[in-house]
Amino acid sequence: MASNQEEEILGKAYDGRLMRRLLGYLRPYKWHVAVALASIIVKSIADVLGPFLTKVAIDKYLAKSATANSWLGDRLSSAPLKGIGQIGGLYVGLLIFTFALEFVQTYLMQWTGQKVMFDLRSQIFRHLQEMHVGFFDKNPVGRLVTRVTTDVDALNELWASGLVTIVGDVMALGFSVIVMLRMSVSMTLVLLAVLPLVILVTARFRATVQQSYRRIRVCIARINAYLQEHVNGIAVLQLFNREGRSIQEFDRVNRDHMEAYKDAIQAYGWFYPIVEFLSMLALAMLVAYGGFQVRAGAFSLGMLVAFFQYGLRFFRPIQDLSEKYNILQGAMAASERVFKLLDTKEAIQSAEPARAFPETAAAIEFDHVWFAYNDEDWVLRDVSFRIEPGETIAVVGHTGAGKTTLSSLLLRFYDVQRGAIKVGGIDVREFALADLRRHFGVVLQDPYLFTGTIESNIRLGSAIDQSVIEDAAAQVNLLDFVRTLPEGFAQPVRERGNGFSTGQKQLISFARALAHNPRFLILDEATSSVDTETEFRVRAALERMVEGRTSMVIAHRLSTIQRADRILVMHKGRLRESGTHQALLAVRGIYWKLYQLQYKDQENGRPSISDREIFVPANDHGGSAAAVDR
Repeated sequence: MASNQEEEILGKAYDGRLMRRLLGYLRPYKWHVAVALASIIVKSIADVLGPFLTKVAIDKYLAKSATANSWLGDRLSSAPLKGIGQIGGLYVGLLIFTFALEFVQTYLMQWTGQKVMFDLRSQIFRHLQEMHVGFFDKNPVGRLVTRVTTDVDALNELWASGLVTIVGDVMALGFSVIVMLRMSVSMTLVLLAVLPLVILVTARFRATVQQSYRRIRVCIARINAYLQEHVNGIAVLQLFNREGRSIQEFDRVNRDHMEAYKDAIQAYGWFYPIVEFLSMLALAMLVAYGGFQVRAGAFSLGMLVAFFQYGLRFFRPIQDLSEKYNILQGAMAASERVFKLLDTKEAIQSAEPARAFPETAAAIEFDHVWFAYNDEDWVLRDVSFRIEPGETIAVVGHTGAGKTTLSSLLLRFYDVQRGAIKVGGIDVREFALADLRRHFGVVLQDPYLFTGTIESNIRLGSAIDQSVIEDAAAQVNLLDFVRTLPEGFAQPVRERGNGFSTGQKQLISFARALAHNPRFLILDEATSSVDTETEFRVRAALERMVEGRTSMVIAHRLSTIQRADRILVMHKGRLRESGTHQALLAVRGIYWKLYQLQYKDQENGRPSISDREIFVPANDHGGSAAAVDR
């Protein structure tokens, strides 16, 4: 799938540049990491002492060997029972000590991993909050959710059980080899004889699992994207009876994930038995060779037993390292994707240094604006108009004429390709984004409510007095509805406002915009989703909202904009007509045809003609005869 191609970019199993950047997240917790590393190093040394204690016990007390002297044996009691008791006490103390070190190391690294996850997820979320709207048009939400969840989890696994454990395994191998070489070079070489085969099998295992994990990560991203899209669109699926087809499609995506995991499981299934077999083969060779050496008097029995124990401990870190390699490789792939997201620059950025937003009355001016979402597929073509301070203008036109794009450009969700948009004579690109947007109140066609309460949805985190919230609710005719609720403004709001009608959600959006007391007001199809009774209430609220404010009202329903100071008629990305309601009717152009279709058919009791059945005559300013949507 094209949308998931990015997921398949894995990069190297180890990338120094990425690792250095990852280690930067550990800097605030460097002392915790240092203590954990010290603990794992000391534990690796302590683990090596266990077989040595066994050797001393056998050579001094169980199968006495005159040639097997040691610094520890010389300090133990010569009485067998007392000496074995001393060794047993040392062994138990060593176990308790290693347990404490293991606890310290595990706790600190798990704690550090959680802190790093918290920091990284917060950074990603902050970055997503700063990205422009166009970024989300091109990046599926499911993929972005994967970055914050699955990919960050992979990095946590690196900190919690990967990086430090790798250090511990390497240390354990290194100390074991050093001790064995000091005891006997020949027996160490016998034990290491199968190592080339182990390395070969491990390399094959890593290659197989790498491919499986690649497919697993791709499938997880697809599952997240599919779930997000189809859960949000569940009403449409049920309306068109598409549940069965949707389940089949999800089963296919889910099965791909299962098959990828099955391949990984199969690889683990043959890898561990083979390594176990090779390790047992090495131990068998060790016993055979060592037995002859013991009978010949070259080695002590204690040395043979100690080597056997070292052999058992030698191959276990090799198995662990193979698994940790996959953790490391997965973390590198996850970090590559996370950092790619974090390195994505905001296409819409605040000006540096920023101009101060005008504090006095300021006009809004579109000066020969051209805009296209893709290349030169122009949505707006040479649009110019001016909104005077305190003036209310309305924008009408067919679907796709560029009405909503005007407001998106004014608020800098996108930037124009040609021309300029000015407030108070200053290009909006010269303002700080937060400074620009805080002066605007916006009500969208599709009202969006967050989980919380009605009050929190109106307040949106701003320090607004309760009296201001109640006054705003009263002005938009919402207060009567709120008073009927059991908990009033504290009434819980579920996800996306489920449980409220579209009209009720729209009134809450009106109250939200009014409570923040904006100097400029943008209403984008704000009454298109409400019933007739609610529309009358909203229309009365609109008159109060726009009073004393510079306002832009984008509407399909002409009834809501007849009292506007000026009406702009958009058609195919161009500004075709401009004037008052009566003046535009007198022209008998596009606006007149829209008005006729909306009201004449209603007066005759017939449904309104489809927008696509409206045609305008050809002329130099309007182009050829063309369909006009409302």
